[in-house]
Amino acid sequence: MEEPRCVGCGEAFRPCPRVRDQKYCGKEECRRTRRRRWQRAKRRADADYRDNQARAQRAWAEENSAYWRAYRSGHPEYAEENRRQTKQRKRDRRQRAAGGSGFAKMDSIGTFSSVPSGTYLLVPQEEEKFAKMDSIMVKITLISKE
Repeated sequence: MEEPRCVGCGEAFRPCPRVRDQKYCGKEECRRTRRRRWQRAKRRADADYRDNQARAQRAWAEENSAYWRAYRSGHPEYAEENRRQTKQRKRDRRQRAAGGSGFAKMDSIGTFSSVPSGTYLLVPQEEEKFAKMDSIMVKITLISKE
């Protein structure tokens, strides 16, 4: 019988006979990965769990209010990188607010010079999933050039 491959690291491992459908090996990093994925899925699916986690984080932050100040003073490279990223986020936000680009579909076709003038037949194709809700997939057939 072939040993299964770990979803975390991709290496073959011998599963524990007491764990049905084991997908991760016993390495610490793979166990952490499994826990993180489980917690992420649990937070998405369970509102009570999500609220409890948020309350616990707020309580910890109140009890350890000096933690981040001490961390930043002890890790100046982190603080500098965080400042740089914050400036970039603010710059991007201002640009979007002023009507700048930054959206998934601004002028997705580009210039229209590549599409010759003419009469076209647009035929809807199978349903696709797009970020833009009113988009439609079509097949374009040239009927006549003008």
